[in-house]
Amino acid sequence: MTGHTETDPAPGRAGSGAAGGAPMRAVALRLLGSPEAADEVLRTAADAGRLSEVAGLCLDRLRSRESRRPAVRDPLDVPGASGGDVLDALTPSERIAFVLHEDFGIPYDDIGPVVERTPAAARQLAARARRRVEGTEEMPEPDPERQRQVVTAFLAAARADDVEALVALLDPDAVLRADAEAERNGAAPAHGAGAVAHRVAGRAQEARPALVDGAAGLMWAAADGKPKAVLRFTVLEGRVTAVDALADGPHLDRLELGPLDSS
Repeated sequence: MTGHTETDPAPGRAGSGAAGGAPMRAVALRLLGSPEAADEVLRTAADAGRLSEVAGLCLDRLRSRESRRPAVRDPLDVPGASGGDVLDALTPSERIAFVLHEDFGIPYDDIGPVVERTPAAARQLAARARRRVEGTEEMPEPDPERQRQVVTAFLAAARADDVEALVALLDPDAVLRADAEAERNGAAPAHGAGAVAHRVAGRAQEARPALVDGAAGLMWAAADGKPKAVLRFTVLEGRVTAVDALADGPHLDRLELGPLDSS
């Protein structure tokens, strides 16, 4: 990593033939991690010298790759702990924002259109990706009330089996991650708003609102009131970008759980 700060001046612009002096093949290779895939992107690009074109094609490939992945990484695993590429723990949009800014110094004004978000949202994507790469918890929505409203609407749509409403609440790159016990209980991992919506629709009848690490979440409780499963949400600009289904005892023990004040 190059260690660029949030205020670093960008050495290259999205319309230039290079990012920070790096040729487009270097950008595609870093984004995709495969020489063959990088070369294919450059061959199919309408303008192989334009960053927005190349990065956009890379984003499409990452989304396609993610949708075919048989399982999503355990949400509380440290990225790369199993020996894989730490970037594989990121969603496609997180990976694009993180790599373009951290490795090539591209400004968020140029990254935003590539990942179909505002520059401020692109900055948050990169920051959240950095925290995941470093093995720390994800950034919460900076507006707790907005986060709560989104989770409340999510619960209502899930209970009503309203896939369309769920899709509207989910980021296009939304991911549902599940730990081993949650998977055994039927919380199959998924990527993309449509896939996540179909996974959760109609499946939250017994869930109740709860505070999960200080943010709005959902919890299923056993007869004695102890939590047996939790959904932890990451919300960015009013949309859910990640849902972590946690049911392993050690995972639940790590969480700070409490009732969500309905007032």
